[in-house]
Amino acid sequence: MKKYTLTAVLIIALLQVFAQSPVPKGKSQFNAGLGLSSWGVPVYLGLDFGVHNDITVGGELSYRGYHDNYNSIKYNHSVIGISANGNYHFNSVLNIPTNWDLYAGLNLGFYIWDSAKDYPGSHTSGFGLGAQIGGRYYFTDGVGINLEFGGGNAFSGGKFGISILF
Repeated sequence: MKKYTLTAVLIIALLQVFAQSPVPKGKSQFNAGLGLSSWGVPVYLGLDFGVHNDITVGGELSYRGYHDNYNSIKYNHSVIGISANGNYHFNSVLNIPTNWDLYAGLNLGFYIWDSAKDYPGSHTSGFGLGAQIGGRYYFTDGVGINLEFGGGNAFSGGKFGISILF
């Protein structure tokens, strides 16, 4: 029972966090959710930092597991991604209301592919450079949902999830 009470108190506290979107200079934002990809469904966690009222930099961790069949043999794969990103937020330039956040930017990541040793395919670990465009809608001053589309990396396709400002 104590766990449920503590969880409820934490959720209520998070919903009461006061911040403006996009992430103001000196503030942070936690992001989590699911991705879209032709290689399984990735799960991601990220953190963005406001370095200017219109610019954020951040990092992200992702994981996905998937399988494919090659010559009637089922192979299991996993991909771990570690990336850094930078985004420009268009709210000031376009005079967008503070409960919305429209942004675009670049990311650089390293992706660790793990496949069976006898897999005849060409999945290898390595660096990826990509670009993204996305948006957020905040239900409160601190909690919202996000949707992002991108290309050029292991998250090609997009992702969606929650954002929490603190």
